[in-house]
Amino acid sequence: MDNREPVAIPFALVGFFATDKPVEEVVRTDLTTEELEEIQQFLASKLFKDPNVAVAIFPAIVPPDQAIEAVKELENFLFGKEE
Repeated sequence: MDNREPVAIPFALVGFFATDKPVEEVVRTDLTTEELEEIQQFLASKLFKDPNVAVAIFPAIVPPDQAIEAVKELENFLFGKEE
C-alpha cells in the first residue's frame, strides 16, 4: 500500500488581459467559492496527468504600474536570481 504523504508544490500561471477601461470596471469581485472551485478543478484536469492532483489558486490582479516589478520578482523566485 502507498503511504506517501501529499505535498504542496507552488506553481505559477501568468496571464495578461487587455482593456481600455479602468481595471475596477472589468475585474469580477463577486466570484463565488463554487466558481473558484470550478476553475481550480478545470486547471487541475488540464494541467496535470494525475486526476487526484488538487489545485489551489488565489486570483490577483497586479496594477499595470507594478507589472514589470511583479514579473521580475516571479522570475527571481523561479530561477533563484538575487538582485
